[in-house]
Amino acid sequence: MTELPRKGIARGARLAALPLGYAGRTAVGFGRRLGGAPAEMVLNEVQQRTAEQLFRTLGELKGGAMKFGQALSVLEAALPDELVAPYRANLTKLQDDAPPMPTQTVRDQLENDLGPTWKKQLVWLDGGPTAAASIGQVHKGRWSDGRDVAVKVQYPGAGEALMSDLRQLARLAKGIAPVFPGIDIKPLVAELQARAADELDYSLEAEAQRVFAAAFRDDPDFVIPDVVASGEKVLVTEWLESPYSLAHVIREGTQTERDHYGELLARFLFSGPVRTGMLHADPHPGNFRPMPDTGQLGVLDFGAVARLPDRHLPTAMGTLIRIARDADVDQLVAGLREEGFIKDNVRVDPHLVLDYLAPFIEPARVERFRFSRTWMRAQFERINNPRDPAFTVATKLNLPANYLLIHRTWLGGLGLLSQLEAEAPFRAILEENLPGFAV
Repeated sequence: MTELPRKGIARGARLAALPLGYAGRTAVGFGRRLGGAPAEMVLNEVQQRTAEQLFRTLGELKGGAMKFGQALSVLEAALPDELVAPYRANLTKLQDDAPPMPTQTVRDQLENDLGPTWKKQLVWLDGGPTAAASIGQVHKGRWSDGRDVAVKVQYPGAGEALMSDLRQLARLAKGIAPVFPGIDIKPLVAELQARAADELDYSLEAEAQRVFAAAFRDDPDFVIPDVVASGEKVLVTEWLESPYSLAHVIREGTQTERDHYGELLARFLFSGPVRTGMLHADPHPGNFRPMPDTGQLGVLDFGAVARLPDRHLPTAMGTLIRIARDADVDQLVAGLREEGFIKDNVRVDPHLVLDYLAPFIEPARVERFRFSRTWMRAQFERINNPRDPAFTVATKLNLPANYLLIHRTWLGGLGLLSQLEAEAPFRAILEENLPGFAV
């Protein structure tokens, strides 16, 4: 048997053990409760150990497993209060850390993609990685013209590992789901599978990053490094000097910093489509780098972008948010049907639909809105509580295919703003950048 299949079997076994481990710990916890241990203490221990096993496994396996973990990490603000403490440290660690690949492997990848004379262009390369992504790692280097550069190198076999992990996670979604109450795991994995091929091709990422870098060049609020060289598995870009990622601001930032970078995050996510025709669709903290000296926000990783057919976010999206904000229930349901959010054969109470959407529209109703973990958690709880009318409405709504990536990005962005506990002029940002919202 060759090396890769053995590794594949080992990866599959470790992923398969995740729901089994959770079930085992739950059974042990139940036994301890029968023995007189306090229920709250047992629950905390089970969740702590589950978090440690789950995110340690995801981080070590990289590939689809780590990408799945990163996608979940932006939703940390939605987890219930009793689960937040054991998960938070593991989620945040996963956003920034992963074990490195050997130096010789990095050099082999560079030669394969940039050619045998790559050392004449890349005149210096740091021996250890400065950052890790789900399918590659980043080294600092120096280009022949004197520029400091970031060299992103894809892990060998990343494609096979990514697809294998995602197939395995799709099969295990039901077993993993109890670890994340209120988060629908299966469609999340399906959407990651649909985007995997694009993210594996660094030449596509380079193309998107060039467009974003040109559109935001000399912007007073944002810095996007330009592309220096690229291939299918290697991407060389200008170096972005930043001391930490947005995860640091989430953990330790002042309220002023949280508000400032939260507003910039919202502005970037909504202005990007207007300026580039594409949506940066991977809003996890590691991709956003505060620059304290200038107050700017650096943006990295353009592997996951939505290339928008009309070169902007759907006009209907802005129109529907405005209609919901203005509480026109009949027009709202008609518009949702037209866009495919409510299928023709589904009957709904228009007022319940508005009640369901109202909290999500709340940030667009006021001049400034304070996002918070409490607000985000409340939304998840009500749409996942069978006794809440919002649950019934949620089960009747459909998510059209052309909104899948937009929806994930929107949800991830709200999750980050809520983790930051940031206040932002959200309504004005929508008026400036979302077609159909401003009248």
